[in-house]
Amino acid sequence: MAVSANNSEEEVVGGVPLFTGIAPVSVVAVNPTLLELEELGINMKSEPEYSVTFSDQTYNKVTFWVKHHDPEFLTRVEILVQPKVRVSKAGDKKMFTNNYAQITWAESDPSQKYDWYKSDGVREAYVGEDVLLSFLKAWANVANDGECYLETVDEIVSGKVEELKQLVDVLKDNKLRVLLGVKDGKYQQVYTKHFGRLKPKRDDLFVKELNGDYGAFNAEFNKDLVLQRYSPSVLEADSSPMGQDEVDDDDVW
Repeated sequence: MAVSANNSEEEVVGGVPLFTGIAPVSVVAVNPTLLELEELGINMKSEPEYSVTFSDQTYNKVTFWVKHHDPEFLTRVEILVQPKVRVSKAGDKKMFTNNYAQITWAESDPSQKYDWYKSDGVREAYVGEDVLLSFLKAWANVANDGECYLETVDEIVSGKVEELKQLVDVLKDNKLRVLLGVKDGKYQQVYTKHFGRLKPKRDDLFVKELNGDYGAFNAEFNKDLVLQRYSPSVLEADSSPMGQDEVDDDDVW
């Protein structure tokens, strides 16, 4: 007989530790190969797949592996993209962006309609590009009026992420803040409706997005957003039907 017993008053947790709350993280890899994952200490049985199909729609994954120090752990941020323009559900508007990562919906060039929208590099945005640019702005700590665009975005949304891989070295000293949650009691999740800068520390912007019409997080997380090890006894599941890990929004593509 072999029984690894513990006192009944002690809380014991097996498997990979899970965390909830806002965590400052560094990006250590983008769409890594099996060998690159092994070098990071992540064990997988086969080469990772960076595409997925939902309701007959195929999406490419941009997967950022991020690392937190003290306690040390790795998790991934997955952003789904497609090489097609994002169109509103009604079909009357398209998503636009420019060289400053400004995102808005319009029937045509928004710089011709809005004084605040800069005309440099205006174009129709791809599915998932708004989330990708939001991540990039926080990671690179781009000023509100600073340039932020990807030269190879056409390739990135088609699954070729070399430009993003290069940024791992360029931005190796940078961090961003992400909100962590746990799904089904065993899956680490990262909220993709908002990414925060390291400074200033604006937890209120996470709260604002979470309370927005389309900002629900389909995972368990502590309401004070303080980083802590997952404990289901102190968490409540979000009751909203939509979450960051789903293909949601009020749009179809």
